[in-house]
Amino acid sequence: MPMTMAGSNKAKIARRVIEVLEFFDDSHREATVMDIVRRYNRPQSSTSELLSSLVELGLLHKDPYTRSYRLTPRAALLGNAGQSGVVRDGRLIRLMDRLSAQTGLTVTLMGMVGLDSQVIVWRHGARAPACTRDLHGGRKEPLARNSAGQLMLSTVSPSRCEGMVRRLNAEADAAHKFSAAEMLARIETLRERRYVFGPVGFGSEAESLCALIPRQLEDHPLVISLVYGREDKVNTDGLLQCVSEAMRACLPDPDTDNVETFQKSAA
Repeated sequence: MPMTMAGSNKAKIARRVIEVLEFFDDSHREATVMDIVRRYNRPQSSTSELLSSLVELGLLHKDPYTRSYRLTPRAALLGNAGQSGVVRDGRLIRLMDRLSAQTGLTVTLMGMVGLDSQVIVWRHGARAPACTRDLHGGRKEPLARNSAGQLMLSTVSPSRCEGMVRRLNAEADAAHKFSAAEMLARIETLRERRYVFGPVGFGSEAESLCALIPRQLEDHPLVISLVYGREDKVNTDGLLQCVSEAMRACLPDPDTDNVETFQKSAA
């Protein structure tokens, strides 16, 4: 029992470290102890101790006058060397910056973790729908519940995808059950198209345009999404063309087959 408790405590500490790092984004360049406490409903004393430890590790910088914290370059670059080119050399960030500046919309980056889609980065835009303002990096929900997740499922081999979809349906609660056959048919239509318009998910009523980032490792798909409210007047054809052009400009590569496929779909 003591060993189990120790393992559980270590897992909690690891989770809280990640929560602190994920707090910082374009809207939160600095944070106080109470900012972290309020976001994650954590005890003040242990949060303060954790932040001090992250300062000692060189992951956070503490301003001695304002007593606020900022991420250090070490935090930004930790693990960067082991990433694919578009992550390591900043092309993915340039893509997000360009889309945010051109559209004013919220831009998100999604990844697949097991049977869940996870928000890697949630960058709120000037036109962010009110229903998404509490969403942030780290959030997860089953792949079948949002458009980005369904698009990522389309990168999985059909036989494996069928097993994943049936398991997702079996594990869903009554409110989120679905027809496995209909879901598989929908996913099949996305295999060549590589983009989809549909719900953001995560309990939000917002809509999104989701597009696969080309040339990612098998079982590690990445999806970039532009998020807008259902009542927003959005030119979907123009939005798709904007994403197409941004990918071509920001993700150049000698092997451009995936980008060209997306371009043809956008036409």
